[in-house]
Amino acid sequence: MRILITGETSRQEELRSSRDFGSHELIWSPGFVPGTELVIDLSLDEHPERLVLYAAQPDVPVLGCMVKNVYDQPGVYGCNWLPGFLGMPRLEVAATPSADLAKLDALMQQLGWLYETVAATPGLVTPRVVCMIINEAYFTAAEGTATRDDIDISMKLGTNYPAGPFEWSRKIGIRHVYEVLQAVHACTGNERYRACSMLQEEYTANKKSAELGTDPSY
Repeated sequence: MRILITGETSRQEELRSSRDFGSHELIWSPGFVPGTELVIDLSLDEHPERLVLYAAQPDVPVLGCMVKNVYDQPGVYGCNWLPGFLGMPRLEVAATPSADLAKLDALMQQLGWLYETVAATPGLVTPRVVCMIINEAYFTAAEGTATRDDIDISMKLGTNYPAGPFEWSRKIGIRHVYEVLQAVHACTGNERYRACSMLQEEYTANKKSAELGTDPSY
């Protein structure tokens, strides 16, 4: 199978190093390539305009990052392709109303990947939970109850998590953490997902640095 992989360069590198594609042919390209049999779009959340291109190729399935938004388009399957999650043992896939789950299952078997279908809502499951934990850690740090390092250490020791909340935040990127929280809060109205002011300030500062060209990681 010819697989076109597009999106943020750092996520391409993470995907390359964390997932086994077997003997499938991989094409790393910013644009659509004729003969493509599957598209993996790691940055669909940030570039929803690509949906128009994918609609013009209805026979080519798309596994696109869809954590902050929900797009119900036939052949487009929303996945958790956020940084820090690309190598998870099971791929989270949103079950939108138009999703052909039989085709999805056949595709995953062809890839040899484990997957889990989840409700098609902003945040999916794992990103929503992890970002909420990160947000709570920011509230704790803002109160001065503990340092960031102490919070990371206590979480890893107390819960056996592989990373503390601030370590997770660095892996995912503050932009994605903040924007996932914003999306979930807008969808649910639950105050647990309202971003801590300290987190929002870091997001704003990073965004400004990116606009000035001093923070290319944003």
